[in-house]
Amino acid sequence: MIQKVIHYLLHNRLITLLLLLVIIVWGISTAPFNWYSLLPRDPVPVDAIPDLGDNQQIVATEWMGR
Repeated sequence: MIQKVIHYLLHNRLITLLLLLVIIVWGISTAPFNWYSLLPRDPVPVDAIPDLGDNQQIVATEWMGR
């Protein structure tokens, strides 16, 4: 299966080039960086990138005299 795909892409270089350009344009348009480009932007939100820092919790308690 993969051999047929590779064979097809090697013999149809124009389709391979167009497919590569589509992938590059899609990657630039969805990148979460602030680039100034002519392409419409639909960046991935920064919240989608996981926070790998230490977990912290805020605990609110009542104590005597309060």
